Amino acid sequence: WAQGEENNMLRIVASSLFRAAQAHQRCVGRGLNALFIGQDHATQQHHHGLRGISHAEATNMYVREALNELKYPERMQKMLITPAREMSVELVLHKENGDIEVYNGYRVQHNNSRGPFKGGLRYHPDVDIDDVRSLASLMTWKTAVMDIPFGGAKGGVTVDPKNLTERELEKLTRKLVVAIKEIIGVYEDIPAPDMNTDARVMAWFFDEYSKLKGFSPGAVTGKPVYLHGSLGRESATGRGVAYATREILKASKLGKVADKTFAIQGFGNVGAWAGEILTEMGGRVVAVSDATGCVHDEKGLNIKALRAHMSKGSKLADFPEADKAPANTLLETPCDVLIPAALGGVITAENAGKLQCRVVVEAANAPVMPDGDQVLRDRDIIVLPDIYANGGGVTVSFFEWVQNLQNFKWEEADVNRRLDRKMTDAFQGVWDIHQARKIPLRTAAFALALERVTQAEVHRGFD
Repeated sequence: WAQGEENNMLRIVASSLFRAAQAHQRCVGRGLNALFIGQDHATQQHHHGLRGISHAEATNMYVREALNELKYPERMQKMLITPAREMSVELVLHKENGDIEVYNGYRVQHNNSRGPFKGGLRYHPDVDIDDVRSLASLMTWKTAVMDIPFGGAKGGVTVDPKNLTERELEKLTRKLVVAIKEIIGVYEDIPAPDMNTDARVMAWFFDEYSKLKGFSPGAVTGKPVYLHGSLGRESATGRGVAYATREILKASKLGKVADKTFAIQGFGNVGAWAGEILTEMGGRVVAVSDATGCVHDEKGLNIKALRAHMSKGSKLADFPEADKAPANTLLETPCDVLIPAALGGVITAENAGKLQCRVVVEAANAPVMPDGDQVLRDRDIIVLPDIYANGGGVTVSFFEWVQNLQNFKWEEADVNRRLDRKMTDAFQGVWDIHQARKIPLRTAAFALALERVTQAEVHRGFD
């Protein structure tokens, strides 16, 4: 390099390291036993829903509704809503083309009264502290609803992985592990796959953490099956959605899955597995969409053929065995059950009145915003909330963690059977509160979760 270019690069690196050092000196939250940062909420809002409501605000609105139903005092409400720790890091990546990029990474640990923090790690250009904070809170309530001994956490890096080579993605992941190593661990905080992260990323995570702390397969879940992962983990969230759908149809006296039509927004891992398993149960998936478009068939889509089509790298919208439509028409598809399985904030007051379904099953995280939720309540459309409906993933993550601690792998049939039992038992707990208190299922689910977390907080003490 020329001297000028070298000096410029050194200035960039020095500036990045200086900002990272500043970040590590700003602390907020409870349990200050590591370097972490809390950022001003007003400056971090990233608006996804109508009228500027952020995901964190939406989550807190649902939580407060349940808190009011339970008549919790304000001091207890504040304790339950406030995250235990928020950490922000800056990851400096020297790319293969010679450029130096700085990526923001986050880990929010919300509550660990019931067990170690647990939550996914996502790579997406829209990741910010507000999203991560909201999703960490949701994980606290989700693990409590599912009655598994974990707390709630979430992490992410503001990056579009499509713009990185595989080697760059691996380097970024390993840098993240090094940056947050002091606040994660087998009995402290166990990350897992999320949006744009997969078993490959978890393998890198496991390997880097083991280099730093010793052999630790239980430090992360969602690993490849051949590298201390669990059979059944890949399909777990989608399978859980299918089990949840079966339970709500049965409890609401709407019939069996075999008699129903389904529309699925989002055909990634969760949507694809949910569609395939619902089809195996006898249901008809009449429409599916992703960012490229929507395909539909009133007689029922061939989900296995569609998955095979996409596994070749082809676009969903180019599937030859179905009619085509714009992606934004999916939510208005006439069906018995609508399953939003893509991004959050897709159902608002603007479009909730156009839905033509009897049940919404939230396979995605926070797909229904509070204003949209109110419209659906007014229309008597049942909403099965995300903190229960997509709990299959974290449940099988728990199973994987247990297998790692035991150093003993379960058969896939055992995993699926235990998942079915967990989804059924959790639904019954939510349904009982819904029936007894005459409140929406979402409020009932949050109330159940809050009661369990509060019980743990109170009995562990506050000192």
